[in-house]
Amino acid sequence: MKNLFGVMALTAVCVFNGGFASAADGPPGWAYGFPPGTSGTPAAAPAPAPAAAPDTSVKHLTGSNGAFTLPQIRDAFGPADWYPNDHPPMPDVVAHGRRPDVRACGLCHYPNGKGRPENAGVAGLPNSYFIQQMLDFRNGDRKSAEPRKANTNVMIVIAKGMTDEEIKAAAEYYGSMKWTPWIKVVESKMAPKTRIAGGMFLTEEGGEKEPLGERIIETPENTEGTELLRDDRSGFIAYVPAGSIKKGESLVTTGAGKTTACAVCHGVNLMGLGPVPGIAGRSPSYMVRQMFDMQQGARKGLWTELMKPVVSKLSEDDMLAISAYLGSRMP
Repeated sequence: MKNLFGVMALTAVCVFNGGFASAADGPPGWAYGFPPGTSGTPAAAPAPAPAAAPDTSVKHLTGSNGAFTLPQIRDAFGPADWYPNDHPPMPDVVAHGRRPDVRACGLCHYPNGKGRPENAGVAGLPNSYFIQQMLDFRNGDRKSAEPRKANTNVMIVIAKGMTDEEIKAAAEYYGSMKWTPWIKVVESKMAPKTRIAGGMFLTEEGGEKEPLGERIIETPENTEGTELLRDDRSGFIAYVPAGSIKKGESLVTTGAGKTTACAVCHGVNLMGLGPVPGIAGRSPSYMVRQMFDMQQGARKGLWTELMKPVVSKLSEDDMLAISAYLGSRMP
């Protein structure tokens, strides 16, 4: 195990010299699951709402033989698996975790590894990359530039609680599955009116629209299916500003004088190269967060040392455009 978790040799290196882009306005709230406004200060805990009568009814999903109550669906140490035939047998750490601190990986990242915009899609990641990220969380080298991003702190606790064997098992499980289409990218000047729950933008009832502006808003295709039932066959729609995909294509494919073409490290199809992860078809919000975190030094470690000069001159608009283009690419 010692050799497995040592420093891993890399097969591709991206280099671009330049100073850091300004972050005077703080992290882009939309990428971290917060409304516009002052960032960086954890919000005060809201007053507890009156306790509602628990919903003990059994829930069902079309195409699934499963039948679960809401507490079972949300069980951090044994969440619902609606479609067990969609994935290989889960290791115990993915299916159940281990009390007290190691929550089941499948709770947030789903049994299929697709995840949601507020966390990460981990299916199809190279084993060595997955392992290194867990070690970075464990060793304090991976944090969030947005102090209010609570689930990053949860990941740090989980990583510190996992054994090397559990990390390896999770890496091999999720690495065995290919990344497949999960997010539909739509260019628009308007976006559905949304509310924020747990760092995820949820479409309001009524179908009202609001100006998108210079944001990316990712919403579930089916709000109830995602928020309430955690349906891991129900994907997402990412609304991106008009023209952002074309701008992103220039930055991704040529560097546009600001960065390095992504294919140098991530492969000509952007699906990864050796230990370098694929970035095509991934969550745009997640991609922006990672570039910003690397640029501002919240993410450190082996991989960030390679990426830091690549993102150093990128503005928030550049990151938005790059992520819009990458999300639009079919894996």
